[in-house]
Amino acid sequence: MMRDNKNQRAGSLSMHATLKNILCIDDEQDILDIAKFALENLGHFKLQTICGGKEALARAPLLRPDLVLIDVMMPGMDGIQVYATLRKIPAFATMPFAFMTAKVQPSEVLRYLEMGIEGIIPKPFDPMTLSGAVLSLWESRRKKESAPAQPPLLPSETLL
Repeated sequence: MMRDNKNQRAGSLSMHATLKNILCIDDEQDILDIAKFALENLGHFKLQTICGGKEALARAPLLRPDLVLIDVMMPGMDGIQVYATLRKIPAFATMPFAFMTAKVQPSEVLRYLEMGIEGIIPKPFDPMTLSGAVLSLWESRRKKESAPAQPPLLPSETLL
């Protein structure tokens, strides 16, 4: 889970230039409408929305988002299944994904992170801070990508 505050938003402005296109997948049109309003009008992103998991599998491969937000609990095909299927598509293999969900128990969050999700945006989310939360996720991903790889330990450096 990411927290939003003024300092994080100010520090994220440099990353904002590269985060432009976001795809949001949810089964509730109201959530998609609120996310679209918040991310486009307050965050100045371009948001594409898809309603439902099955529709996402048909339409998402035609899109080129920088980041994907997915609801976990959707009928028919849940967000975890959508995520796993999209990850198999080369264009989505390394793309950052985040879950927007009310399922935020520590064990659930750990499971999502172990799957490769960048972060969690808890539902219900605050439309006024949604773009800041998304920027925090984006910045976190970029920091991980730019961090120098740690060299492996030499045998003499390992602990017995």
